[in-house]
Amino acid sequence: MNRIAKFEKVSFEQFEKDWLKNFPETENVREIYDNIKLPVRATSGSAGYDFYVPDTVVFEKDKSMLVPTGIRSKIEDGWVLSIYPRSGLGFKHRLQLDNTVGIIDADYYNSSNEGHIMIKISCDAHDDGHCVTVEAGQGFAQGIFTQFGITVDDDAQGIRNGGFGSTTAK
Repeated sequence: MNRIAKFEKVSFEQFEKDWLKNFPETENVREIYDNIKLPVRATSGSAGYDFYVPDTVVFEKDKSMLVPTGIRSKIEDGWVLSIYPRSGLGFKHRLQLDNTVGIIDADYYNSSNEGHIMIKISCDAHDDGHCVTVEAGQGFAQGIFTQFGITVDDDAQGIRNGGFGSTTAK
């Protein structure tokens, strides 16, 4: 297997800014940051790296929640990190990523937000009042590294600075 990436935490300042934007009532941001777990594979045969919620999050039916993970990934050129919901949460509770599959490009690492991986999930459960509580430190998404190619006449020269949708041609 190719060793092509490394997970790291974003700075506390970046995490605090992003976390409080989404969870403004939080008082213990430093404690949450200090307890962030880097993604890991559960078994030697696993393809996916489990991403963990930094703090307890409740996903409510018909609502979206953006979760700042506190994680960034340094990825070699020619590879991409795809983000999916944990299959058990999707199967049991219909938790799904709002953009279907998150794509983390290698150049996202150098973005102005330090390449902070944020995962937006919705609960599309069928029963009224359904909600899912994912406790701090539990897995809620998984990332899989995939190699990709480019066309022989590719001449992309753009430079990224941002996250969601920032590489779309204007």
